[in-house]
Amino acid sequence: MGQTTQISWTDHTFNSWWGCTKVSAGCDHCYAEAFDKRVGGEHWGKGVPRRIFGDAHWNQPLRWNREAEKRGVQELVFCASMADVMDDEAPDGQRERLWALIDKTPYLIWQLLTKRPQRYDRYLPASFLHKNVWLGCTTEDQENYELRIRHLQDAAESRDLISFISYEPALGPIIMKGLLKPDWVICGGESGSGHRPMDPAWAESMKSQCVTHGIKFFMKQMSAHTPTKGAELIPASLLLREFPA
Repeated sequence: MGQTTQISWTDHTFNSWWGCTKVSAGCDHCYAEAFDKRVGGEHWGKGVPRRIFGDAHWNQPLRWNREAEKRGVQELVFCASMADVMDDEAPDGQRERLWALIDKTPYLIWQLLTKRPQRYDRYLPASFLHKNVWLGCTTEDQENYELRIRHLQDAAESRDLISFISYEPALGPIIMKGLLKPDWVICGGESGSGHRPMDPAWAESMKSQCVTHGIKFFMKQMSAHTPTKGAELIPASLLLREFPA
């Protein structure tokens, strides 16, 4: 959640709070909940208070922004690895504080990710000052792709923002249909103890669809005990790691 991250498709991670409530099969082996418990936390579940942070934590992205400005680059920030930015039980004022922080950091591109894209229109501001936001949603299988993609697309298009899906953990094949397609796809198998296997054919199919439709494709990892091992197992035919412009 700080300056460095092992997540291969971003530069930093930032959490405006910790905690969430599980909503689908993709949540069954939630790494964030497991990590929270390992460090003595109890912030998962309906009605359970989320963990909040002080000013030192919130000042980190301001420093990243200053450093990126000095280098003349924009850096990516994944928000949130330990929460869901569209959680109905977000701590009071924390989501609004995040929107204000995004508008103060034009040299950061904020990658927002949720399993609840139907709430984007409820909670997102109508626009961001610098349009430095990519809107994402997790779609672990066909059912959840079809449930979530239209909400994602509507929110992104109405604000003129890049859209992306996190097809991880991939739990079944996905066929993108019609005009409902994101700008970017992150694909990955599940990691951790008891990880569920991903059929490589699902990833091959998704890559092929992305190439056909001009969608940027990022292969994160295969199914394995650790993300590092999963990345090592990516076959040459899938080793494509693209980003949106």
